[in-house]
Amino acid sequence: MIKIIGAGLAGSEAAYYLANKGYKVKLYEMRPKKNTPAHVTKNFAELVCSNSFRSNDPLNAVGLLKVEMTYFNSLILEAAHIHKVPAGSSLAVDRNLFSEYVTEKIKNHENIEVIHEEVTSLNPNEYTIIAAGPLASDLLSKQIQDHLHLESLNFFDAVAPIIDAKSINMDIVYLKSRYDKDEAAYINCPMNKQEYLEFYKALMTAESVAPKDFENNVFEGCMPVEDMGKRGIDTLRFGPLKPVGLTKPNGEKPYAVVQLRQDDVNKTMYNMVGFQTHMKWGDQKRVIQMIPGLENAEILRYGVIHKNTYLESPKHLNNAFQVRDIPKWFFAGQISGVEGYIESAASGLNVAINLHNLLTQGEIRPLPVDTMMGAMARYISNYHQYFVPMNANFGLFDQIEAHKTVRKQMYHDRSINALKEYIKGGI
Repeated sequence: MIKIIGAGLAGSEAAYYLANKGYKVKLYEMRPKKNTPAHVTKNFAELVCSNSFRSNDPLNAVGLLKVEMTYFNSLILEAAHIHKVPAGSSLAVDRNLFSEYVTEKIKNHENIEVIHEEVTSLNPNEYTIIAAGPLASDLLSKQIQDHLHLESLNFFDAVAPIIDAKSINMDIVYLKSRYDKDEAAYINCPMNKQEYLEFYKALMTAESVAPKDFENNVFEGCMPVEDMGKRGIDTLRFGPLKPVGLTKPNGEKPYAVVQLRQDDVNKTMYNMVGFQTHMKWGDQKRVIQMIPGLENAEILRYGVIHKNTYLESPKHLNNAFQVRDIPKWFFAGQISGVEGYIESAASGLNVAINLHNLLTQGEIRPLPVDTMMGAMARYISNYHQYFVPMNANFGLFDQIEAHKTVRKQMYHDRSINALKEYIKGGI
């Protein structure tokens, strides 16, 4: 019997893989009996921030990670492709249909028993995958801290608003993907210089709500838009409001652009790309409605900030996500120090593969470091002076000396060859 805590992306992926290998799995999920500050449904694998799984390009780091996951019959990718929505060269999903699909697959599996209870105690002698996500309950977090002798587990994350499609002024905005790559999948809200400066001034004077220790404990990739703006008046124009490649239909180049991405299959909701925020709701509405095309925006979900949880993993985990001092325990998902939806799901697969190897062969078999899955495992298990959660990126690889035009293809080919050799050894 294998115990898995948390039915998020990582926990669902791990449970499904192990159940398909014939193991009996007890999957603990405290929702809906006990909710978190960010979740809004009772479904498994709920996407609480963006609805995007990012690039589908196999020569992109996260695209390569998706390719690797298909070799292990990823449930998360299966659900994502069935319930995808237009997003140019990226993979985005109808978040409700996606999570409903994962939930049904898990609940209907004969080898998985779902238990809707909060886990408040941990047994070092039980095979356990802790995939409680970045919103692990206080009691579970305390158990982890006590067993691993930790002082803290927390950092902070912010969520972007979602806009009602009917309230967007389509006479001002335009459909386009950056550089016209693939289909025109994003709604673009263009700003001229004066509009941007007025928007920026309002953003900088808006009131925010955040825990007092937020500023010193935030993941860079989820920086709220107002905090990013404090770094300089043009920071946003080189970040989430970057206008490059988004020329207007009349040929005019905007000074800044706010992009909206389809959030559901019926095109009724749109997510503000890179617009994570912790402004007070009144100011949030006022600032958003200063964006051209969003003058009458109806905000279906306001941006919020919430506490996340992760380990300082290099001190505690090896490159199989296994706890060094408690070998029957594994961590997966954001709590293990990976960042991103696909990265979390991949870590769940990685843990399940290694736990299967441990139970069948008596030892773990870490994935090759030439694969993105293996490189991520190496990152979370090797000491860094300032360890922070990390997305998939080619900087995690041992570098290949080649011209940039061919380097990514070489990374891809090396990864897939290494993965195929690994699979020959049995999974």
